[in-house]
Amino acid sequence: MNQPLAYIHPEAKIAHNVVIEPFSTIYKNVEIGEGTWIGPNVTIMEGARIGKNCKIFPGAVISSVPQDLKFAGEETIAVIGDNTVIRECVTVSRGTIDKMRTVVGSNCLIMSYAHIAHDCIVGNNCIVVNAVQMAGHVEMGDYAIIGGSSAVHQFVKIGAHAMISGGSLVRKDVPPYVKAAREPLTYAGINSIGLRRRGFTSEQINEIQQLYRILFMSGNNNTEALDRIELEMAPSKERDEILNFVRNSGRGIIKSYLGKDAN
Repeated sequence: MNQPLAYIHPEAKIAHNVVIEPFSTIYKNVEIGEGTWIGPNVTIMEGARIGKNCKIFPGAVISSVPQDLKFAGEETIAVIGDNTVIRECVTVSRGTIDKMRTVVGSNCLIMSYAHIAHDCIVGNNCIVVNAVQMAGHVEMGDYAIIGGSSAVHQFVKIGAHAMISGGSLVRKDVPPYVKAAREPLTYAGINSIGLRRRGFTSEQINEIQQLYRILFMSGNNNTEALDRIELEMAPSKERDEILNFVRNSGRGIIKSYLGKDAN
């Protein structure tokens, strides 16, 4: 159901049962999946790939040209997964030559005034709260949550199931399953409530807690702590995910709340 006051480029590919409200603009080279609702005053620019059953609220701009001086007009895209909700005045830039795409996964909630810059990769079931500002090339794992008005430095990685406090300045990588708070951003325990809600067993949660006690509270540096974890803790999906994340951190991980630098 396309309102007569909306503009839709004739080359845009709009699936069955998409609703486009008045005063919205859909550019060419856009694809929108079945059942999606595009609210009034939304702008969907070239390169947008929007999934099924999404809701995009007034004022949002999807697949805008990257705010990157190195961008040279290459043909890139911005992907929005199925069942994702994008609230008022959110901006999502399309990719650059680095990844050629910006991705927001399925079942995400991106709240009002958030910005997701070029080449960001946001996983599934993520929540980005009001006014979060994500610089380019940020990666965010499944089920991660970023609190309102936080700013995330370019190239930062946020692990799956992590939860970052509102108003945070995220300059370092945040490992999976943790809570991060304070200034500078610091390890504040594991996200045990979120993990229980998502079906993690008490044994899994206890294992993750013990692992982070060694990493953040033992007084060892990262290399020593990771060696201890491998020696003392049996292999598991969670253990190996954390070990790989820390070892492959490009920016270094956040500090221990004891004040020791975890890098």
